[in-house]
Amino acid sequence: METYNHNRSKKLLWCIALFSIAYLLPHSAVAQTTDLFKLQDEQDKKDAKEKTDITTSIFKSTRLINGQTIENTGAGILDLRISHRFGMVNTGAYNFFGLDQATMRLGLDYGITNRLEVGIGRSTFNKEFDGFFKYRILRQSTGKTEMPISISLAETGVWRSLKDPATTYQINYSDHFSFASQLILARKFNDYFSLQLIPTMVHYNIVADKEIKNDLYSMGVGFRARLSRRVNLTGEYYYQITQLGGYKNSASVGFDIETGGHVFQLFFTNSTGINESSFITQTQGLWSNGGVHFGFNISRVFTVVKPKNAGRTN
Repeated sequence: METYNHNRSKKLLWCIALFSIAYLLPHSAVAQTTDLFKLQDEQDKKDAKEKTDITTSIFKSTRLINGQTIENTGAGILDLRISHRFGMVNTGAYNFFGLDQATMRLGLDYGITNRLEVGIGRSTFNKEFDGFFKYRILRQSTGKTEMPISISLAETGVWRSLKDPATTYQINYSDHFSFASQLILARKFNDYFSLQLIPTMVHYNIVADKEIKNDLYSMGVGFRARLSRRVNLTGEYYYQITQLGGYKNSASVGFDIETGGHVFQLFFTNSTGINESSFITQTQGLWSNGGVHFGFNISRVFTVVKPKNAGRTN
């Protein structure tokens, strides 16, 4: 009887031992798995920090409406741009609310590198020729290198070829030139909103009055707000700190419509001129009395030099 009790006690001890092992093993495995996930998460975060992620598509085009954006034409890409403005809406039904009249600019922009873009253009407004370059200084990024904003420098030169009216003073060839220097600071806050600031100086080699300074300063602001997958609301405004007499601040609002990899822009603006010195310092229209133009921009890109790292296609 005692032997039976003794064997039964051994069996009971074995049962307790097996039960303890069965209970502790899963908990130990869970603890080890949790530690493994924690270590993996920490490694993923470390890898993300060690990788620099450049922010792209801050704006959908190299031009917002009239002015430059932070974006550049890609290296080896040629961008043919047609910018068109009808006459002012307040000209009435006789001029079909401006549709009988037109101002346009034909331009070619080319990406020398992913940081440097150059361009030339011809506008019907004052028969102006223009040329510019835009260089990316800093790019917004996260990860190993964090940069909260993107910064670019844009320099534009304009030559007015319109014949001069009769004057009492001599006008030289160089007097037809004006220049614009711009620093573009932009940030993409999320997929739905981007903002940029554009401090600008416009220089005229000659002005009509001695009281007017040759260097004119302004501050531009532009935004993009996503409405749908293919449509964005855009706007820009240039406040003139110093200005030519009788001219207004440029204000524009429109839509970017993405179609087949291209952006088609529709908008209203109170500016007739299209290059920087023209629309920033020579705007005459007033929104309050219908002095605005309906317009559009069309862009068509061509690959001139194929990137070396582009994938091969069969």
